[in-house]
Amino acid sequence: MAEKDKKQLLLRLSPTLWEEISRWAEDDFRSINGQIEYLLTEAVKKRRKVKIEEPEEEE
Repeated sequence: MAEKDKKQLLLRLSPTLWEEISRWAEDDFRSINGQIEYLLTEAVKKRRKVKIEEPEEEE
């Protein structure tokens, strides 16, 4: 996705969460925005993987 195609989102975070993400981003050499995007991307990948691995329950 090209940079101009990205969607913008207003996100409100607690000061504590902001500080944690800020430190984490610094450790990973990312911007805070980049860190949040990375975390969301990883969460979606993990969710997809779990859904594929879960056997469907039969009624």
